[in-house]
Amino acid sequence: MGRIRVLPDQVANKIAAGEVVERPASVVKELLENALDAGSTDLRVEVESGGRRLIRISDDGCGMLRDDALLAFERHATSKLRDVKDLLSIATLGFRGEALPSIASVSRLLLETRSDEETTGTRVEIAGGKMLHCDEVARARGSTVTVRDLFFNVPARKKFLRTEQTELAHIASLVTHYSLAHKDKTFRLTSGAAELLAVTPVATMHERVFQVFGSQIIEELVDLGEREQQLILPPPYVPPSEAIAAFRREDDEPSSKTFRLTGFVSRPQVQKGNRNSIFIFVNRRLIRDRLLLHAISSAYHNLMPPAAFPFALLFLECDCDEVDVNVHPSKTEVRFRHQSFVHDFVRDSIRERLIETRPAPTFSPAASPQPAARMPYSEFSQMLENQPPPDVSEPPAEADSAPPPPADDSSPLPSFALRPAVGPTPRLDFGGPGISVSAPSAETAARPRVPETHGAFPADALPASDASLSALSDLRPLGQIHESFIVAAGRDGLWIIDQHVAHERILFERVLRQRAAGQVETQRLLMPLILQLTPGQQIEYARIADELNALGFETEPFGNRTIAVKAAPAAVGQAELERLLSEILETAESELRGLSLDDVRRAMAASIACHAAIKINTRLDHAKMEWLLRSLAATDCPMSCPHGRPIALQYSTREILKAFHRI
Repeated sequence: MGRIRVLPDQVANKIAAGEVVERPASVVKELLENALDAGSTDLRVEVESGGRRLIRISDDGCGMLRDDALLAFERHATSKLRDVKDLLSIATLGFRGEALPSIASVSRLLLETRSDEETTGTRVEIAGGKMLHCDEVARARGSTVTVRDLFFNVPARKKFLRTEQTELAHIASLVTHYSLAHKDKTFRLTSGAAELLAVTPVATMHERVFQVFGSQIIEELVDLGEREQQLILPPPYVPPSEAIAAFRREDDEPSSKTFRLTGFVSRPQVQKGNRNSIFIFVNRRLIRDRLLLHAISSAYHNLMPPAAFPFALLFLECDCDEVDVNVHPSKTEVRFRHQSFVHDFVRDSIRERLIETRPAPTFSPAASPQPAARMPYSEFSQMLENQPPPDVSEPPAEADSAPPPPADDSSPLPSFALRPAVGPTPRLDFGGPGISVSAPSAETAARPRVPETHGAFPADALPASDASLSALSDLRPLGQIHESFIVAAGRDGLWIIDQHVAHERILFERVLRQRAAGQVETQRLLMPLILQLTPGQQIEYARIADELNALGFETEPFGNRTIAVKAAPAAVGQAELERLLSEILETAESELRGLSLDDVRRAMAASIACHAAIKINTRLDHAKMEWLLRSLAATDCPMSCPHGRPIALQYSTREILKAFHRI
């Protein structure tokens, strides 16, 4: 007898459930996607115990007929595919037909649904993959799927679930993501009696971001607008036998594909410790794609420290045949047909928008202190509240007037008396005297009135609230703080500029421009500088030697693991030269091995600019400060230095007026 056998459907469904149903959030994801594909506009998600005990998703979509409701629990039964060609252009969120049978095989599932084509609905109950009941039910159009006791028949899987709070956090994050992708729908998420998310349809994505994240995040975001780019496709392959006939035919317009990008990205000053604040949607599908994550990081290169990540909410729209979503069982990874084009399009769109807006960091107003939390009512808390406050009106006794303590231990002990606890004060007291309306008290009347000579600040003098570094060219330098920071005044408020990183940004872009034009200013050394290299540095030197020469260095091997430096960029002083080359070689050895040549070039230019820039504790006259501000305003990215540190901070006129109680 052979050893190979066909597995029963129940076993096959549990195997599929291991791929599709990883945790309660996976169940929510599959059922939410089905509800969205059904055209729902009102989606409600209810969970208990982090989704272990209960997951219920209700929608007002098209619903299902009775026969379809029964057939939906068969493996690979779907209404979204017809033949193999449909896999090349999938426009729906779900398509495999594995979700419902996989979920039903590891839980107690109840489906209630009704379509407009039927007067009564259908109720299907399944436990562990076995159908228990199929009845008629009276209900409105739409579907409700209730999943109870997830993994009740797979104890090994249930044991690997995290705490209720962790599983609930995954569910909340998932529902939040899909609410961002569908601003025209209502989403509600409840856990027991607590409502975690409730958003209603809005007209713009700006309003939906405000609903989900609040006003504080909105102020730190830059709207990308609508970015669009055409991809011209090469002509199709023509066999040699048909080449002459194809050449004689009239040339048609070359076919093209359109890619659109919308969404929001944060200012370079908003820096996160991980990628959890990056939300990427491709054709309204939530994904985690390494290609797009790298494109976002590349857009912020030299604007943010390497270990920091921005906030990003991106929506990429393209033809369905340009992206393959049938890559991962959970459909969270995709593969693009033209990966390099998509990567460069996303990177350049974000970078260009940041250069256009030049967002400036601002001083955050001090947050008002929150009231202290009250202790719950108890005899102990009431005893603390009933104690009279200490009398501070009497001066403390002099130290020498207090009698010294007796030598023996015969002093009487203090006495204590228990007081009955007083209950909480009633919220409404109708037995007191009536409310009297009288003139202001003497204390209130004695407050000095603000004289009219102070005047009000003219409203038209208040600038727009959006801070932009385009105002750098109009600033008037006032002086320096500790000979390190330039203080300047402008129409939109007060500015503080870090003179070292500002000069660093100026030199960085100048070095790159000169490198691109092949006109780097160099200076020859009177005596060659001899540097000893480690074995690792010697290997990296061989890799970047041509780039060093292109950036203004003139180096050549000088014996075993030794190089001679005969010339260097003109902006670098003699004292900084050895440190600069050591830093470039050490950085190349540790960090730049896996980077492209362009990234290596930018990293080397950043090191040159850092060592050649004005240092802190350097006094600048008025002319130099003006030159620094004008040159910084002419750069492409005056937001941060090449290493990601902010250059300028603004204290807006509006915040100044608030601080002085003028508005």
